[in-house]
Amino acid sequence: MDIKLAVLIDGDNIPAGYVKEMMEEIAKYGNPTIKRIYGDWTKPHLNNWKKTLLENAIIPIQQYAYTTGKNATDSAMIIDAMDILYSGKVNGFCLVSSDSDFTRLATRLREAGMTVLGIGEKKTPDPFIVACDKFIYLEILKSQEDDNEGSDLGKTAKTSVDKITRKEIRLISTTITDLADDDGWAFLGDVGNLLQKKQPNFDSRNYGFKKLTPLIRSITDFEIEEREGTSKRSKLIYVKIKERRSRRQKK
Repeated sequence: MDIKLAVLIDGDNIPAGYVKEMMEEIAKYGNPTIKRIYGDWTKPHLNNWKKTLLENAIIPIQQYAYTTGKNATDSAMIIDAMDILYSGKVNGFCLVSSDSDFTRLATRLREAGMTVLGIGEKKTPDPFIVACDKFIYLEILKSQEDDNEGSDLGKTAKTSVDKITRKEIRLISTTITDLADDDGWAFLGDVGNLLQKKQPNFDSRNYGFKKLTPLIRSITDFEIEEREGTSKRSKLIYVKIKERRSRRQKK
């Protein structure tokens, strides 16, 4: 069943230059049947959005700033989200913002059985990230598009790609252990799903890899085995933590 998504964008918090890559990414997870962006459209900083809205059929929602220092846009977006939830027209939400004010909203939507996809910049606070089922960084989407167009990969790596650390390697290792059979092998698809549940912003693209398999191959702590699937054309990927040589063996 195709998941129907409500895409709600915090126009005050997200640059218009990301919208093409963002909408392409959202389409991977469901059909965006509701697309709205919130902001005070009388303000000049939202001018860059206007052409983009027409090209992507995103409906602008006008929200005046009633007083200085208060974000009326956040309130309007939260109220609309709850109205959409109770309408029963969607199966999930995509909240596009880097603002931690939407943490409680994401939690409430998940409590109601909704799938919640979060999209924002790398500056997004952790509470909002972990409140989502999955969180995707906008910078990675932009870098991916630049790579496809043949841009300087070195420049992209400096700006957007993180270096994988022992922290991430430990996370992968414990996840493999959680799922491993008696011989230590775990199905990589299950590993990827559990990694997402443990850390919603875990994405191989954060580290410069389009898929999880090449990311795992790049780490010397793990070994990969390909097995025949149910059909001759299909391959099943399994992963295992490499056994370390004991000090006695070295002597």
